[in-house]
Amino acid sequence: MLKNFWYAVEFADRVTTKPLRATCLGQELVLYRTPKGRPVALSDLCVHRGAALSGGWVKNDSIVCPYHGWEYEPDGACVKIPANQPGRGIPKKARVDSYPVEERYGFVWVFLGDLPAEERPPIPVWPEFDDLVTNGGRFKAVTGEYLWKSNYERILENGCDIAHTPFVHSGSFGNPERPDVEEYELEIPDEWSAFATVRLHPPAPKGIWAMVGRRGNNLKERPPVATTAGWMLPNMIKLHVRLPLGNLIIYDTNIPIDETTTLVKWVALRDFFTGNWADKNAIQRVEKIFGQDAPVVDKVRPELLPFDLGAELHVKSDLIAVHYRRRRQELAEQGWLLGDEDRIMGDVPRREATVIASPARRENPELARAWVHKAKGEHPTVAEAERLGQARRDAEDSEEQL
Repeated sequence: MLKNFWYAVEFADRVTTKPLRATCLGQELVLYRTPKGRPVALSDLCVHRGAALSGGWVKNDSIVCPYHGWEYEPDGACVKIPANQPGRGIPKKARVDSYPVEERYGFVWVFLGDLPAEERPPIPVWPEFDDLVTNGGRFKAVTGEYLWKSNYERILENGCDIAHTPFVHSGSFGNPERPDVEEYELEIPDEWSAFATVRLHPPAPKGIWAMVGRRGNNLKERPPVATTAGWMLPNMIKLHVRLPLGNLIIYDTNIPIDETTTLVKWVALRDFFTGNWADKNAIQRVEKIFGQDAPVVDKVRPELLPFDLGAELHVKSDLIAVHYRRRRQELAEQGWLLGDEDRIMGDVPRREATVIASPARRENPELARAWVHKAKGEHPTVAEAERLGQARRDAEDSEEQL
């Protein structure tokens, strides 16, 4: 699982002045809004006795722990310990990690990592949100969520995989009679994303789609549908289907609850049938896609995506997935994979909690020792990263020689 990225962890309208727990990368977060509407994200783990701050309440701009009433400001510093006698100070270690927050595209985004602002990858651009019906534009949006028992990277690759469509989605929009995938070139707009556009051959339409189809023609000879699928780091899929009626665009944010559980929060946009009457059908169609994918992806083994490119066989149509795996390997060599240094352990085996170091740990050197939940290890040094990179290149050379 990748850290040092912005994660869309919750729909913005669900984050209120009542604390809410969200989980991403195994990190338990408490989300809330201050009375003036500012979203806040803190580690949901009180440093005193490990209580969940999400069970507490908001007082002014602070959140109050439900166990002993400790109050934490949005920057994570404790400002009140009710049990203290008057005049007794608050320890420097009375603080929790506070993570940068942005509100965009109807989501609350949280940066999970300790990089300074100038080094952080950008939040992906979703341009259609500048053209929503609610603002006088042309795209109507519906939203939903779906829980998978799969690793988020397996889901990510599935969303970009072209060749599975005729088989997994047969009878809906996949055509098993035309399973061939035309050759394509990757569209790589930046170092954080990649897309592929192909023409898919749809099956004969049914239901409402048949009624609005070409009357009097052979519907089995429907023209190919240009479809773009791609990934946006760290965990997002964008699918753009250019239907005869208009554009259907789906954004999935695949939130890793843990290594084998993923909560997908999605937004589907369309510029046809934009009345409220069509929303239910639009939601049902997206849910049907997930319902077809999940039984297959949930049973994929191994559950986690291999790091060795040679561990699974690749063919030409897998180009976009191979590019993702190579990019992920590069980030692993930079120390961006979640590791043991991001977990704290109890005395009982496997009793652990994830606490990803926040930017404050780097930004305030004077607080370097002021953390109860300390990292167990260090990030790889430059020399170690170079050795990892050389090992990967040697492995790829060996694969080519074979």
